[in-house]
Amino acid sequence: MNSLIDAALNRSRMILLGFILILVAGVSTYISIPKEAEPDVNIPFIYVSMSHAGISPRDAEQLLVKVMEQELQSIDGLKQMTASAAEGYASIVLEFEAGVNPDQALIDVREKVDAAKGDLPDDTDEPHVQEITTTDFPTMIVTLSGELPDRTLYKLGTELADQIEKLPTILDARIVGDREEVLEVVVEPLKLESYNISPIELINTVNLNNKLIAAGALDTGHGRFAVKVPGLFETANDVLDLPIKVSANGNGVVTLRDLTTVRRTFKDPKSFARLNGEKAVAIEITKRVGTNLIENNTRVKYLVNTITSEWPEAVNVTYSQDKMLFIKIMLNDLQNNILSAIILVMILVVGVLGLRSGLLVGIAIPGSFLFGILVLSVLGLTMNMVVMFGLILAVGMLVDGAIVVTEFADKRMAEGNNKKIAYAKAAKRMAWPITASTATTLAAFTPLLFWPGIVGEFMKFLPITLIATLTGSLLMALIFMPTLGSFFGKPSNNSEDAIKKIELTETGNIFALTGLTGLYIKILNKCIKRPLSILVLSIAILISVMVLYGNFGKGIIFFPEVDPDQGRVIVHARGNLSVYEKDKIIREVEREILLIKGIKSAYTNSGGSNPGSNDSADTIGSIFIEFDDWKDRKQSGKKILQQIREATNTIAGVKVEVREPETGPPTGKAIRIQLSSNSFDSLNQSVNIINDTLKNVSGLMDLEDSRPIPGIEWRLSVDRGEAGRYGTDIVSVGNVIKLITNGIRVGGYRPDDADEEVDIFVRFPEQYRNISMMDQLRVLTSNGQVPIGNFVERTAEKKLGHITRIDSNRVLSVESEVQTGILADSKVNEIKDLLENVNLPEDVFVTFRGQDEEQAAAADFLSKAFLVALFIMAIILVTQFNSFYHALLILTAVILSTIGVVIGLLIMDHPFSIVMTGVGIITLAGIVVNNNIVLIDTYQLLIKQGVEATEAILRTGAQRLRPVLLTAITTIIGLLPMVTRINIDFATRKITVGGPSTDWWVLLASAVAFGLAFATILTLI
Repeated sequence: MNSLIDAALNRSRMILLGFILILVAGVSTYISIPKEAEPDVNIPFIYVSMSHAGISPRDAEQLLVKVMEQELQSIDGLKQMTASAAEGYASIVLEFEAGVNPDQALIDVREKVDAAKGDLPDDTDEPHVQEITTTDFPTMIVTLSGELPDRTLYKLGTELADQIEKLPTILDARIVGDREEVLEVVVEPLKLESYNISPIELINTVNLNNKLIAAGALDTGHGRFAVKVPGLFETANDVLDLPIKVSANGNGVVTLRDLTTVRRTFKDPKSFARLNGEKAVAIEITKRVGTNLIENNTRVKYLVNTITSEWPEAVNVTYSQDKMLFIKIMLNDLQNNILSAIILVMILVVGVLGLRSGLLVGIAIPGSFLFGILVLSVLGLTMNMVVMFGLILAVGMLVDGAIVVTEFADKRMAEGNNKKIAYAKAAKRMAWPITASTATTLAAFTPLLFWPGIVGEFMKFLPITLIATLTGSLLMALIFMPTLGSFFGKPSNNSEDAIKKIELTETGNIFALTGLTGLYIKILNKCIKRPLSILVLSIAILISVMVLYGNFGKGIIFFPEVDPDQGRVIVHARGNLSVYEKDKIIREVEREILLIKGIKSAYTNSGGSNPGSNDSADTIGSIFIEFDDWKDRKQSGKKILQQIREATNTIAGVKVEVREPETGPPTGKAIRIQLSSNSFDSLNQSVNIINDTLKNVSGLMDLEDSRPIPGIEWRLSVDRGEAGRYGTDIVSVGNVIKLITNGIRVGGYRPDDADEEVDIFVRFPEQYRNISMMDQLRVLTSNGQVPIGNFVERTAEKKLGHITRIDSNRVLSVESEVQTGILADSKVNEIKDLLENVNLPEDVFVTFRGQDEEQAAAADFLSKAFLVALFIMAIILVTQFNSFYHALLILTAVILSTIGVVIGLLIMDHPFSIVMTGVGIITLAGIVVNNNIVLIDTYQLLIKQGVEATEAILRTGAQRLRPVLLTAITTIIGLLPMVTRINIDFATRKITVGGPSTDWWVLLASAVAFGLAFATILTLI
């Protein structure tokens, strides 16, 4: 190490150029590095869907789901496999472990699906595989509105969505509020009967005349020619002029025009979209996992603006739910906090060390920051709020090594050494203590790199940032700063008083010191004479604060609660509701919401739940709400959401659920109880029991379960024997029935004004599309037109639900949110105690999933990480001091520093966050070690010089008081903006209190600040 320092000082100009390179490259990288708000947790979700017309849920489970599960369960990295079997289809959602490459996961799934296709029933449609997202909130919504024909608006929306989906960063651009165009052939039943034409005869004629026949090739010996018979429909007239029946003499021809009305129209609506109550076509945009949100949304806006610039002026294009705006505000607040921390730290350092020495120390901050940003860029990471807070947390720590070296060099210059020799001595003397203290700090953060799961992927940016910047600070303290000091160094005070103070602390009468140092020495002298009393007092304080927090604390939470900037209102209703009835209900909810102040936009999607979403089966629509900026609105987002609950809870016949965005990675509702069993009866019985139990638990809201919603369906049972006597079959009956439902697709055609093929559907007029018509439908038999009621029995039956399986087991779940101000952890524990006294069927297994599962996993990991960090620190300390006793002393200070964390929770009235406070304690451990190492190192040196132990302790305290206090206070001051939740906007010169950025990190910052303040007393006493 000494030779490296000498080489740096001897090649000072090269070192200066290297320092300038870090500054220039770091600034350039910071400008260009991708930026986002929350880290994009890379968790691939793959959706496999299979369709099989008419198959029952039980058969879908047996013939589709189980076959596919057998292949898919062996894929590497698979965390959970959730399957659903329902009437006519089956689907499987595959959740992979955090960090798995989504592209590779998609390839693996497709290979397994291809392998399983051969075992599926012959009539099953081709399985469809796609990547999905489970988030409730799209990254942006583009809405089109205006006084235009529906066809024009739908066409523009479809074309725009297709272009957006072509962007490589887009996962899905889902259109809501549009309707697919069709050519509808409306058949008059009475005309069919009058011409004695059966519906099947008409359908077959249309099918057989809308084909392209490749008749092969003709080789005449003098050439080879392809032969084809073009027969595809090109216009609506081609369909209308189609001959259906010819009279016996051949003179009369009945065309489709004589029997039907043909029109280009739209399929029956499945959903409606509105923005702030006005009809619109919306495009819900979802980005791919792992892509940069700001870059993604910027690309989308540029593309949309480019395309729409050529559109008619009547089309209004608006953006809502744009998360890019929130990200910019969040990052701007964090940047202001970083600047505030740097300014506060610099004021303190300059005030204590003097202008020149203070500026030398301050250089370590931008140098370390920019070095760390270069490392993040090389690793391919983004600049997000976790990285930004890591920089805030590092501000005070980055100058620790620089302060120790500068303070030592000041003393040497006060003794008469020139600046180059003084900084060389300081760097060499403090090299190993600084390296050891930095290594122990890195040891605290290193286990966090191996944090598994969704939370670990979210928080990994913090240890990476701190490790990179602290490594940079080590280079600054031992290489760059001594080099700069050899050029610009100057003693802060070269007076006789300074020299006299040095002599007193190193060789003279230690008790002759005055001021703060003299007071400290007197207190320390008394304390070291009563070691047992001090130890007992420390343990007593530790136990007392734990008991106090247990009785008066705010409990335990998973992630901190942050005031939301948006929300989602989900409307539930049960029954066989038409899409128009659903929209009428949603409009009623929408009207109440739009009356509430503080709402910037309300985007409505009525009709049902999104494919692949976590919405329950009885969801009939949802409303995405965007609030005014938190600085402008007069009430918090939580209060607005509460007003929505109060305004909508009186609407009869519906249940309105209000959700706010999850803080941290998505984990689902606060309480989620999963029940698994192979018996449907046992599962349904258990859900009833648990629902009855939870209804008596206070503090819960939005209780729901995953049982299929009740409803009826019409069952048409065909008597095959009787139908056979009439000369007909089930297919003929089924096709006739389709004429009064959705219609029969008889083919498609591609008109000149359409980019895609337009389906041709045959159906009866609207007045015939009712239940009673089922009995009057006729099929052509050997006996003529016969009503199907002769051999078909119509009954109303309970609607068949769906079957859900997780990891090959049938499951149902019960979920609930907790009311504002109620801790989810306390409610989960209360429910667990209640369920222990409930008699559930023996074949039912109960598991608490979602937030409770992630919270327990995070707590388990952090406790292990803390122990591993302590063990690694112990190895480093024993290596440094070659003493188990001194290593134990330092680690004792680490453990006792948690007293300060708990005191901080009590003073600030904060709950204990498993993630934030837990990480704060581990962070604190790495910081607390630093000053202890410097003290023990000085003590050991004095002992080697023959100084008696008690005197060595006092002299160590006197010599190291200033650097210990300075390094501790700089770290605390750097965190003050976060602890006090004060944000200073240097651009607009405005001061605000609170906000999303400080809400996020106040728990972690408070844990470190209060813990370090108490640990400093432990260190010095």
